[in-house]
Amino acid sequence: MLVAVEFTARRKRISGVAQQARLAAVAQRRNATVYRDDGLPASPSGPEVESPPEGDTPVDDLDFAASLAEFEELARSAGAEIAATVLQRRPKPDAATLVGQGKLEEIEGIVASTGAEVVLFDHDLTPSQLRNLEARLPCRVIDRTQLILDIFARHARTREGQLQVELAQLEYQLPRLAGRGKSMSQLGGGIGTRGPGETQLETDRRRINQRIDHLKEQLESVRRIRRQQRQRREAVPVPVVALVGYTNAGKSTLFNALTLTGAPDEQGVLESSRMFATLDPKLKMLQLPSRRKVLLSDTVGFIRNLPHGLVTSFRATLEEVERAALLLHVRDASSPMAEEQKLQVEHVLSELDVAGKPVLEVLNKIDLLQGPDGLAELPMGAPGCIAVSGLQRTGLQHLLTAIDAALVDDPLVRETFRIPQTEGRVLAALESGAIIEETRYQDNRVWMRVRGPASLLGRYRRFHWQGN
Repeated sequence: MLVAVEFTARRKRISGVAQQARLAAVAQRRNATVYRDDGLPASPSGPEVESPPEGDTPVDDLDFAASLAEFEELARSAGAEIAATVLQRRPKPDAATLVGQGKLEEIEGIVASTGAEVVLFDHDLTPSQLRNLEARLPCRVIDRTQLILDIFARHARTREGQLQVELAQLEYQLPRLAGRGKSMSQLGGGIGTRGPGETQLETDRRRINQRIDHLKEQLESVRRIRRQQRQRREAVPVPVVALVGYTNAGKSTLFNALTLTGAPDEQGVLESSRMFATLDPKLKMLQLPSRRKVLLSDTVGFIRNLPHGLVTSFRATLEEVERAALLLHVRDASSPMAEEQKLQVEHVLSELDVAGKPVLEVLNKIDLLQGPDGLAELPMGAPGCIAVSGLQRTGLQHLLTAIDAALVDDPLVRETFRIPQTEGRVLAALESGAIIEETRYQDNRVWMRVRGPASLLGRYRRFHWQGN
């Protein structure tokens, strides 16, 4: 059973004109029609649209409906079958139970009639709210953070991912131990009633803290191994380009579209419509149109209200984002909440202190837009913005060219070389890693004009030719 609550006192307020324009744009993407209060069809502009009332109006139900749809998808990703959904709007949360006593009685009745085994709240619950709700309801109560942690636990495949999930789960559980379970012993008062000196609660806390310390040590060992691997990679400098974005924006599909060559034994990353299908980072070599090579990294997706503990626990995984020379912010162009999702991703990137890195915005899933009108809504001409379809493999060449141009740390330069034909290894390195624009053979030497990355051409400065 799902419980979603909207707190009206926290609603953002936008002008009536902006609200009508936004509704019309979303409807156009869905190939639908927006209707005014008088029942007549409305459009984003034109004389037939009546002016809304003066002043600000509350945001329509679009945000709440989109958030609810996202929450339902989270529940399905965790393997839940939704028996019922309860919605409530209230000015502010109830300090004891979040939803208030009347709505709580309604939830009790629905749980009894549907036989629901779990009640999922689309909000984070305080320890006291969680205890009060479990005392009233005849089933388990799980909040949003615990649900996301459960999904992460299901999808973690590597040892590193499992360690990170367990650490986040224990750090979430630690402040919520008080009052959980019926068998916790208590110290008695008076003569002859004193226990061994430690309550069950204190024992549990001590064991969890010990396990947390152990997990942190293991994750530090993982980080140390990663640093060693990175140092070996940096010995032969290859830029890292990291895919980042909202969960289910199509990052893994785009990763496979860019890196898979069609070899029979080649394996890509898992492509799934489920949220957080990718937890473990994947690095793969990618050759750009200039023939220089980069490492493309697929990373875990972000989501609104991403628990801070997850960002902290997955810092080892997200180190590739911190070290990346360029970020590809993959966005779902077909989502009505694309702008809100963009803001959430930028918020997480700021938590990782990488907001200042060069970013290319990749508008993915353009194949889901309805006709040319949908494509017209995209900021196709905006600098650093590329429209692609990872599924249909369209727009990828334009994206590769944009990546080439955006890698300013290792810019493309032109040089002229005069190399003895006996230097076969030098000639092979230039031919494989750069574009040979012109070649001539003179006196057992090869004269060539080359365009390629500065790091590669700089290795062979001794063969630079300044003549004509």
